[in-house]
Amino acid sequence: EDAGGRYISPFHDIPLYADAGKNVFNMVVEVPRWTNAKMEIATKDPLNPIKQDVKKGKLRYVANVFPHKGYIWNYGAIPQTWEDPGHKDENTGCCGDNDPIDVCEIGSKVCSRGEVIKVKVLGTLALIDEGETDWKIIAINADDPEADSYNDISDVRRLKPGYLEATVDWFRRYKVPDGKPENQFAFNGEFKDKDFAVNVIRSTHEHWKALVAKRTDGGEINCTNLTISDSPFCCSQECAKATVDAAPLCKTADPIPPEVDKWFYYQKN
Repeated sequence: EDAGGRYISPFHDIPLYADAGKNVFNMVVEVPRWTNAKMEIATKDPLNPIKQDVKKGKLRYVANVFPHKGYIWNYGAIPQTWEDPGHKDENTGCCGDNDPIDVCEIGSKVCSRGEVIKVKVLGTLALIDEGETDWKIIAINADDPEADSYNDISDVRRLKPGYLEATVDWFRRYKVPDGKPENQFAFNGEFKDKDFAVNVIRSTHEHWKALVAKRTDGGEINCTNLTISDSPFCCSQECAKATVDAAPLCKTADPIPPEVDKWFYYQKN
């Protein structure tokens, strides 16, 4: 729900920009820093709630790969963006991963799941995840006490030495405990600057606009929204309420399995 209690989709109904003139974007927090549960906007469900990913019938948690504990940033997505799996990125040579664009927020506050924050974009990393382009935007909460000191990716390198290298290391190795190979990157794992990152976001916003206007076939993506009046998927609050009322009631949360706290240590390749 929004501040007025109206139902919305966090994927489609939260605006891309918090302040377009200053290139400040909205970010939906899916995973607070230091936590392990792999939560994400459910792109295939009506109204796209934030849900925990399930693989082979089990809830997914990311492993603690030394020296990291869970996610090392507040992790989430920029609404109204879509990495089109039918579009080959000219920079990476790979198609999109069929999700909103991901954000690693590097500020001092540990955010809450579902929180919507305003972020200053600083740069981006191009992860190639199982052959798909999966951009990771580096940003800082615009309300962070140190936000004025961060204006580009070089400021992260200068003010938080080692953090960018840790970010590459995290994404390279986080699937290895599951028996998968290390992830690869475009540009040899080099970060691109703010202007490059903003252009990537704008491009994925155009793909999203084609998606909700039904100019692109989104496959199983659910585009039900409440605020985009010219979208064929726009529905009423009554329709949204019926969707919410039809959802299963919340049950007591499953206990977190003890293996989630397991520590993985292995030599880097």
